[in-house]
Amino acid sequence: MGLLERCHELFKTSNLYEVLAVNKEATETEVRRSYYKVSLKVHPDRAPEDPLATEKFQVLGQLYAVLSDKEQRAAYDEQGTVDEDSDVLSQGRCWEDYWRVLFPKITVKDILEFENKYKGSEEERQDVIQLYVQHQGNMDAITASAMCCSQEDEPRLCVIIQAAIEGGEVTAFPAFTKESHKKKSARRKRANKERQEAEEMQKEMGLGDEDDSLVMMLKQKQKSREQNFNSFLSDLEAKYSKKSGPQKGKRAKK
Repeated sequence: MGLLERCHELFKTSNLYEVLAVNKEATETEVRRSYYKVSLKVHPDRAPEDPLATEKFQVLGQLYAVLSDKEQRAAYDEQGTVDEDSDVLSQGRCWEDYWRVLFPKITVKDILEFENKYKGSEEERQDVIQLYVQHQGNMDAITASAMCCSQEDEPRLCVIIQAAIEGGEVTAFPAFTKESHKKKSARRKRANKERQEAEEMQKEMGLGDEDDSLVMMLKQKQKSREQNFNSFLSDLEAKYSKKSGPQKGKRAKK
């Protein structure tokens, strides 16, 4: 299976730029920065509960290798195809080592520090708004795609989106404003199940070093705001259920 087919299978799109959430005109710096952000999300150390994390991480390495090579990128932009036999897609390359060369000395602790800086930043706000527009308010897709996002972060993402709607930045999509309690509950149950499975896996593996301990700590933090999560969703549901008629909103600014 070629790179484009693997991208479609793992990321639901064969467009290399869409996988990184950048446009075709993105600069080399923007492509590199986006690759870093997306690769952090699927890094095997960051997503131990995802059985496809390693494969996704490897495919992202190949994708970036193509877009960071001027000749390969030009060929892809012009023809929409990738030269699978090129040196940049060598099957013998270790993509973990490749990532370490690009972003040296990155540890789970570094990832956690990145999360602390990212959460609540303007960068995160812009990313969440972009995902909201891209997925037309579908919170299942938004929470699945958002950087550094766990169940406890959903209320915060909703606040960002709600403020953008009320500020006229984006359309008030019914998928968000009129989401059913049943769908919210199903998403919460899935998140709880995934968290429990991840914690069980960590226990089976044992906490052999600092990085393992940090991973476990990150998982356990997801429990901390369950009550606030339930309360916020109830308040948000009540807020929009009082409004009659469809929510027309405004079109997202480009």
